[in-house]
Amino acid sequence: MSSADQNTELSPKKKNEDLSLDMALRPKSFGEYVGQENIKKNLKILIEAAKKRGEPLEHLLFYGPAGLGKTTLAHLIAKETASQIKITSGPAVEKVGDLASILTNLSPGDILFIDEAHRLNKLIEEILYPAMENRSLDIIIGKGPSARTIQLELPSFTLIAATTRIALLSSPLRSRFSGGSFRLDFYDQPDIEKIIKRSAGILGVRIEPEAIPLIASRSRFTPRIANRLLKRARDFAEVKSDGMVTSALAEEALKLLEIDELGLEAVDRKILDTIIKKFAGGPVGLGTVSASIMEEEDTIEEIYEPYLMQLGFLERTPRGRCATARAYEHLGLIAPQNQQKLI
Repeated sequence: MSSADQNTELSPKKKNEDLSLDMALRPKSFGEYVGQENIKKNLKILIEAAKKRGEPLEHLLFYGPAGLGKTTLAHLIAKETASQIKITSGPAVEKVGDLASILTNLSPGDILFIDEAHRLNKLIEEILYPAMENRSLDIIIGKGPSARTIQLELPSFTLIAATTRIALLSSPLRSRFSGGSFRLDFYDQPDIEKIIKRSAGILGVRIEPEAIPLIASRSRFTPRIANRLLKRARDFAEVKSDGMVTSALAEEALKLLEIDELGLEAVDRKILDTIIKKFAGGPVGLGTVSASIMEEEDTIEEIYEPYLMQLGFLERTPRGRCATARAYEHLGLIAPQNQQKLI
């Protein structure tokens, strides 16, 4: 959970409303999907070619930082191919039986979307190999000399996997995504502004044109965060004013959420501050940073570090994490000589 989320605790009813709003904000076609232009072009060709051959789409892998639209792309592919989409996640598939149940309940042409695929255990990955290649499922019944293998035929299906940590997927699994592996990158400012403007229209939010680039600049160039900040600015404007999101009200809302001019949240600054003040700028191991700020390693590595590295504030080295001179400057500190080279 990000610091902005921690600072705005929501009731169960409010959380359900936000989930419904997130679904409403999700693009309904490739035309509405802003950004990732090269990926969209490739996907359109893959989909059209599969349609002409009368075959299911080949397996696809999406990877990149959280919140960039991997799940949305999976839904759009399902819509474009007129397929049903079944959704699960790596942590939810704990046993072979879980995977067998999912696969045997697929219908011909279905899309199986596995989020957080890097959290699949290796045994599950091995069961997936024949399922992806030969549309078959090998189940071992019994143990020892009396064990026997039953092979079940599976309907033709497309597996779409999403991960924030592609390096944790085994090479054999990565190689079986015959349709391709696509990396989603951070968005640029104009695209984020387009997303905020579109979302404001869907949500019925009255927003001044000057407030849109302000919110976009604090969004970490991530659509999910941009939409979240828009909703929080809307809430603030409804409580503090007449509901119109002005640049001044947006600034106040972002200040309340402890989000600075570069989009850094309290936890981002805490990570940098800890590395700089407790460990002389690094290098320091991820586990040590995690223990120092009482935040999970996976959360630091998947949520906070990608953006800090994108800004050039953090460097991963074989010996650990190092804060760069830019990080010192942003925090109003003077970098020692050994950090000057990390600009």
